[in-house]
Amino acid sequence: MVVKAPTVKLSSGYEMPIVGLGTYARKAEPGQVRQAVEWAIEAGYRHIDTATIYRNEGEVGEAIANKIKQGLITREELFITTKLWNDKHAEADVLPTLQESLSKLKLSYIDLYLIHWPVSINEKGEDAEIDYIETWRGMENIVKLGLARSIGVSNFNKEQLTRILSVAQIKPAVHQFEINPTLTQHDLVNYVNQYSIVSVAYTPLGLLSNARPEFAGKDVIKTDPKLGELAQRYGKTRAQIALRYLIQRGITVIPKSFTKSRIEDNLNLFDFELSQEDMDVVDSYNLNFRCVPSLPMAKLKNYPF
Repeated sequence: MVVKAPTVKLSSGYEMPIVGLGTYARKAEPGQVRQAVEWAIEAGYRHIDTATIYRNEGEVGEAIANKIKQGLITREELFITTKLWNDKHAEADVLPTLQESLSKLKLSYIDLYLIHWPVSINEKGEDAEIDYIETWRGMENIVKLGLARSIGVSNFNKEQLTRILSVAQIKPAVHQFEINPTLTQHDLVNYVNQYSIVSVAYTPLGLLSNARPEFAGKDVIKTDPKLGELAQRYGKTRAQIALRYLIQRGITVIPKSFTKSRIEDNLNLFDFELSQEDMDVVDSYNLNFRCVPSLPMAKLKNYPF
């Protein structure tokens, strides 16, 4: 069954599907990302999220090209996101870095280009202390050149976002950051909404899907009977309940999976609606716990957390 996700209109005027496939993996087997993207497109996904640092733009591009060649989709039906890494924050580096990504993705334009983090590093991994305001000028330039339809930021805090907004000729269309039932982020989501910026949630399942040993003892959401009862009542999985909770808050989600059945489940969210009471149950799992603190960046200027 092919499921079509509704879209949200960005301030740039373009439409973005509210469910996308995330493709980050700490360890992916060769071909695994390509296969996941192909499965996703077959299931109905039209929004795919990658990044330079994921080192999988080539496989994502291969999957897209395969599905276009098969006649399953056209380029215009797809919404593709990639991101600028921290070592390319100089204004002059933004354009050639995007051109390199486009080459790997086999695309002539990107739908959404994000500054991945507000921090900057040099080739040795040391703090480059480049102001992200300079980086934003480079981002605006690629829109003017027609190489990116929309631009935005990722992992910025409220103060950093405010600085961007104070100088932007083209304001961010999207802010992508960690949001999930164990990190609900109401304050930042509400702030972003004030400026008609769309929030995109990465790690949208939070502790529900994370099996990392350092999270042991915090992940009661996996076993809590209340969430199990909700899932049973709606005839859905715990993960589907969590994703639906975010969508009903007006948040776009990009869950990742390399399992065909889960990829399909993560899109199958539009035949039910949570009551306010049930929304409150999911909201109650908040721990303000960040699954992706990126602590190696903590010593860098502009670390956002």
